Amino acid sequence: MKNYKLKILPTLLLFLMALSFCLVSIAQEEFPARPEPPRLVNDFAGLLSSEQQSQLENKLVGFNLKTSTQIAIVTVKSLSGYEKADYAFKLSERWGIGQKGKNNGILILVKPKYDTEKGEVFVAVGYGLESVVPDAVARQTLINKEMLPAFKQNDYFTGLDRCADVLISLTSGEFTAEQYVKSNNKEGKGRKSESNGSFIVIVIVMIIIFILKRGSNGRSHGIGSTKGILGGLLLMNMLGGNRHHGSWSDFSGGSGFGGGSSGGGFGGFGGGSFGGGGAGGSW
Repeated sequence: MKNYKLKILPTLLLFLMALSFCLVSIAQEEFPARPEPPRLVNDFAGLLSSEQQSQLENKLVGFNLKTSTQIAIVTVKSLSGYEKADYAFKLSERWGIGQKGKNNGILILVKPKYDTEKGEVFVAVGYGLESVVPDAVARQTLINKEMLPAFKQNDYFTGLDRCADVLISLTSGEFTAEQYVKSNNKEGKGRKSESNGSFIVIVIVMIIIFILKRGSNGRSHGIGSTKGILGGLLLMNMLGGNRHHGSWSDFSGGSGFGGGSSGGGFGGFGGGSFGGGGAGGSW
């Protein structure tokens, strides 16, 4: 009996080692390997052009060089059966996004919409940034206002670019999460007021045209009508040109990191940790 146990033990150990190797291999296939050379923008789903990837990479690398905060963008074709939040946190931990000790990393994860699958997006926020990018702000504004409207139009670059700009401004202290939310609320109210104002302007212009037409009686109707319409159009242009279209960027002054060259390459992730902060959405 003892000899039998001694014979079965090596076989069992070999089986467990093989099983462990298989599980590791499966896990590596489910999650993309840390990029070499290091990059902050990794478009595994093929949603962005080379130019768009470079533009986002330059912006995020420049911000990382100035602040040490690492904002990574990753697109994948599949979440491999994971919930978007679980996948985002596991990938963030595997790659070590952010600086060790500071935990100042953010992952913007996107899985595009396919015929039979809905699109998924999740913004995972590192320990050290949870206070400046609260879950509620990430969900209500970053996801619902900055990204999803563009993603629904298959415009992934615009959604990612706008989200990156807001995250840069929030984490660099250009404005607080509270100011950002208030700005978005004001913008929504401003759109309603603008709509009402446009209707009033149209009514006023119609009245002016009617008066000018009445004043042209007794003269050449063709000339009078033309002058009246031209006058009305001129007035509409003057009134319309004075209106101001506001947004959150009006008070932030822009991030100051967009568009230009970063001045250096990305040095790699620093081993940051994540504790569950962030939010996601679907479309």
